[in-house]
This record gives sequence, structure tokens and C-alpha cells, in this order.
Amino acid sequence: MTLKEKSDIYIGHFLAFLMALMLLSVVWQVFTRYIMGEASDFTDELARYLLIWIGTLGAAYISGQKMHLAIDLLPEKLSGKANYRLNVVISLFIMVFALFVMIIGGSRLVYITFTLDQASASLQIPLAYVYSILPISGLLIIYYKVLDIMNLKMDKSPGSKTVE
Repeated sequence: MTLKEKSDIYIGHFLAFLMALMLLSVVWQVFTRYIMGEASDFTDELARYLLIWIGTLGAAYISGQKMHLAIDLLPEKLSGKANYRLNVVISLFIMVFALFVMIIGGSRLVYITFTLDQASASLQIPLAYVYSILPISGLLIIYYKVLDIMNLKMDKSPGSKTVE
């Protein structure tokens, strides 16, 4: 089993755990609101922060699975070296975006919220923990894109039928 396959399994299981936790939070919210008559204080905020983590980490995971949305008109029309170069350029653009926006920008956001000691209203957890998923997901996206480029190089090797 490769490192990518192992990391895919761990990330997939972690995302499933987060979704189960969010489901329990929402069910508890509904139960306390309609059955007990008074809504729980923390469940709305917990579900919101779990959704942020699931959405951001899930986007990185899906990017690594090559299941993300993409406009593939140009890659379908290209073949050989042109298709290879286009895929490398696309991966590089994604890596630059992940580096500057998610890792650098996300790290700054985490640092600012940590320095200002901002905490969530109900849970009283530092918001830096909530926002820490941005640089983590950025690193994960770069990891997956480096693997994609390495796999493209393997496909370009002599005797390969996929790239001419």
C-alpha cells in the first residue's frame, strides 16, 4: 500500500468521523429544541465549525482523488506533450493558489486569531483551532498535486502508451 493510499484512508475515515459528529450534533439540536422545549446552546456552533472543517478538508481530499469540478474541454483536445504540459501547468497554478491563499493566508488568520485570543461564543474554543484547517488543507492539496505531477512524469516515461 502506497503512502498516498494510506493517507487517503486516514483522511477519508477522519472526514467520516467529522460527518458523524456533525450528524449527532444536529440530531441533538433538533431533539433538545422540539422534544425538550429548549435548544442546546453549543450544537449550532459545533455543527457550523464541523461544516467548515468537512468542506475545507473534503475539498483537499477530493482534489487528491481527482473528483473535483473541472472544465476539461482543452485537455480532451490535446494529446502527447501538449496535454502533459497543460496538466503540469494546471497543477502548478493550483499549488501556487494553495500556497499563497490557504497556507500563507490561512496561517496569518490562525496567527491573528491566536494572538488576539479570540474564542467562539458558545464553545469557548480558540478560533485559531477552527481556522487551522486552512493551512492543513493547503498542505494536503500541494501534497496531492506533487504526486499528480510525479505520476504524469511516470506516464511520460519511454514505452508509455498514455503520453506520446
